[in-house]
This record gives sequence, C-alpha cells and structure tokens, in this order.
Amino acid sequence: MLKVIIPTVMERFPRQGWFHPATLFMEPRCIGTAGGWGTVFSVKIDGTGFTNLYNFTSLTSSGTNSDGAFPQARLLLSGTTLYGTTYTGGSSGAGTIFAINLNDLSFTNIHTFSYVDGYRPGSLMVLAGNTLCGTASGGGGNYGSGTIFKINTDGSGFTNIYNFTAASTNSAGLYTNSDGTYLNSGLVLLNNTFYGTANYGGKSGHGTVFKVNTNGMFFQTLHSFTALTGPYNSTNSDGADPLAGMVLSGNTLYGTTMDGGVWGDGTMFAISTDGLDFTNLHSFAGYPSDGAIPEGRLILFSNVLYGTTSQGGSFGSSTVFAINTDDTGLTYLSDFSAEEYDAATGFGTNHDGVGPFDALSFSQSENTLYGTASDGGIFGSGTVFSISLPPPPLTIALAQTNVILSWPSSALGVNYAGFVLQAATNPDLAKLEQCGRAKPKNKFPFRPANVLPVKTGNEGNAFLNRFVKFVFLQRLTQDVPLRSLWLTVPQAG
Repeated sequence: MLKVIIPTVMERFPRQGWFHPATLFMEPRCIGTAGGWGTVFSVKIDGTGFTNLYNFTSLTSSGTNSDGAFPQARLLLSGTTLYGTTYTGGSSGAGTIFAINLNDLSFTNIHTFSYVDGYRPGSLMVLAGNTLCGTASGGGGNYGSGTIFKINTDGSGFTNIYNFTAASTNSAGLYTNSDGTYLNSGLVLLNNTFYGTANYGGKSGHGTVFKVNTNGMFFQTLHSFTALTGPYNSTNSDGADPLAGMVLSGNTLYGTTMDGGVWGDGTMFAISTDGLDFTNLHSFAGYPSDGAIPEGRLILFSNVLYGTTSQGGSFGSSTVFAINTDDTGLTYLSDFSAEEYDAATGFGTNHDGVGPFDALSFSQSENTLYGTASDGGIFGSGTVFSISLPPPPLTIALAQTNVILSWPSSALGVNYAGFVLQAATNPDLAKLEQCGRAKPKNKFPFRPANVLPVKTGNEGNAFLNRFVKFVFLQRLTQDVPLRSLWLTVPQAG
C-alpha cells in the first residue's frame, strides 16, 4: 500500500530521497533534494518534522553563484557529513561538489567544475576510503564527452581519472564513439574496478556499459547497446539509452534502459562483470498493463530487484515494481494515479505523485520502501512516499482433524522466517459462536493444540477457511521464529 508521507509544497519537485534509520537523527527520516535553485531536506517518516538543511543561492544572469544549483544526484552520507553534487552553478556555472556537516548544518563547496575537468555532475558518488568518486555528464579534456573523477573529502586532490573520447555524428544524427557519452549515472565499485553506464554514445549512439580500474587504466566497453529499428525506430533486442546506474550482486550487474526493447518502452538487463553474459530480463510494454521508461537505479534486497518507471501502468503515470533476479515474479507494488490539470497552479495534480526518477530506499525493519515523485501530488509539486510491503500469503490446509497454516520464508525479498501468527483483537462474536465458542474472550493467541470445534463436511470446511482468514490474515508479527501453526479441530458433528 502506497502512503504519501509529504505532499511537497514547501519545496517543489523532489528529485531524490532516501531512508535513513534512527542512528543519526534519533528517529527514522527521509533525506533528499528538491527543486527551485535547490534545497537539501529531511522529513520524518510520518510526514512531520520537515526541515530544510540547506537552501542553495540564486544564479546570476550568467548562470553562476558561490555554492551551485539544481542538486539532482542522490546524497552520500559518511559519518555526520552529507556529500552531493549540483548540476549547474558555482563560479563557472558547470556545477559543484558540496559537503554539509549535520552537526551544525555548515555548508562547504569543496569543488567547482570548470568544463575542462567536467560539467554537470548528475550522479551518485561512491566513497572509497576518504576519496569521493563520481561522473560528470560532459566536459573533460578536449573531448567534452564526460569524465570519471575522484576527489578527497576535504576538497584536495581532484583528478580526472578517465575522459571519454570524442564523439562523431552518424547517419541517424546520433553521437557515436567507442566508450560512451553523457555520464548521468553513478558508479559501482568492486575491488579496484568501477562499473557504470553511459547514456549515449557507443557504436550505435544508444549507450554503453563499461568498466575501468580506479586509476583510470584498462578501460573496457562491456556492452554497446544496439541500434533501434521497427516503427518509429524505437525497438531492439537489448534496450537503449541507460540513464540510471547499476546494482551489483555477486558477479552480475543489473540495470535499466529508458528506451528500446521489444516494445520500445525500455528494458531491465543483467550483465556479468566480464561482459560475456548479457540478458534482457524484461522489456517494458507500457500503458496499461506494464510500466514504461525506467529512469531510476534498481535496488537489490535478497534476490529481489525493486525499481520504478517514470511512465506506464494502468493510468500511464508511473509504477513501482519488484522482480526476482531470475526474471520471475514481476509484481507491481504501486500504480500511480492519473493527473488532473489544476488551472490555478498550472500543474498536474493527483493524490500520490508522478514520476519517481530516483532509486528507492528499503527499510528491512519496517518492510517498507521509500521514494520521491518529482511531480503530481495535491499541490502538483511532487511527493515523498512510502510503500508497505504486503504480509506473506497464508496457506490454509485441513489434514484430518488438524488445520495447517503456513507461509513462505520469504517473498518479494522480505524475510518472513521470524513471523508468527497472532489472533485479531475483538473478532466478530457471531462468527466465533458459530464455531462452538459460547463466550469467546477478546483475544485468542492460538498456539499448537488450541481446540476449535467446527462442523464436518463442505459447510464446515468453507466456514473454517473464512474464520481463519478473518482472524489471522492481517495479524503477522515478528515475535517468535515460527513458520507454521497447527490447530486441533475436533469434529462437531
């Protein structure tokens, strides 16, 4: 079930947000960035306590300022310091890298890009020791195709470790090269190797998957997405234009493309870290039966991938989905509602939001996903939302005089091995009396060997199923590690 934590009006168009447990703020919070010139905010998971941690200053007519503007990438927390990037602004107008100390909310611009060393950093950075590593979508050297950079957390030692090569225009008007252009995604760090995606470029101009050593040596294009064909030049076998970064599990990287695939609405793919095995896990089909145009990074929990699409679904607005890494069990957890135009504000509004562009965050203790939608909501300015994952499905079986209730140890990536059934409070007395309980108590903590007389035959079995579902179905808690429960059922005649 999707719940809107905050229908943002204080700060418009949240681009990203992530859940942080209680270790830092004394209570769980979502932390993110939003539009205007840009803000960094936090909010409690119940929607209260909205706090602006920092407001970026306005740009001059030449597009410059002292601190940067339009933060679009997910923030990185190390200790009590948040690190992030701005897409534009700074003294050159090419974007910045910044740090916010959460103890006193002091702000530091630790690097201003100068076009030569990159511009428009729009990706999540990774931290290796005391070194921040990230990508810039353009600039770098004499090529302008984007860079991979590193910088110490104190702002010293900025280095371009790899500059993507110059691109030329093909007959379709697309920029092509050997390694990719427009780095808008974050990196994955494994041992001494970075893995990433380039949105465009490569042999067909539709992007690449690459790896490179952390010192910039031994760059390798692992996959170059193929050209689009078919109606409107929109389809292919593997996908096109990967906008988001990837997630790693073992020796396999999982990612998405925003275009291409069998239906032209993007794909979800898997590729081995050596590039030898590439699989199109899913081609999105779009409205009304499927999502479309995935732009956010996948997250992985257990063997389940969670992600978002910026369009598609029953209303064409966007979706949140889960799928097993073996390409089974695709489940849509939320289908965002349609927008209606609000003449007063000039925005499209709905009750839940539209356009979740960033990766979700998962709280295992809450069994809850958190995310942001950049548009929609009751003010048309986007929302911060949560999705509570459903309880595990119960299996109810009758074995002679015993009722067996069981549930899977995991589903949708959630570990249910520690869940125990608990009876509902104040159940329907009339229904309980039909089971032979003349004076039922308010609570029935059923445990092995509890007696529950019912009638024999189909009538009794049908009622038993209704009763068990009524009393138990939504009462799963994590008190005792127990996966099945037997109830003794004497035949009542």
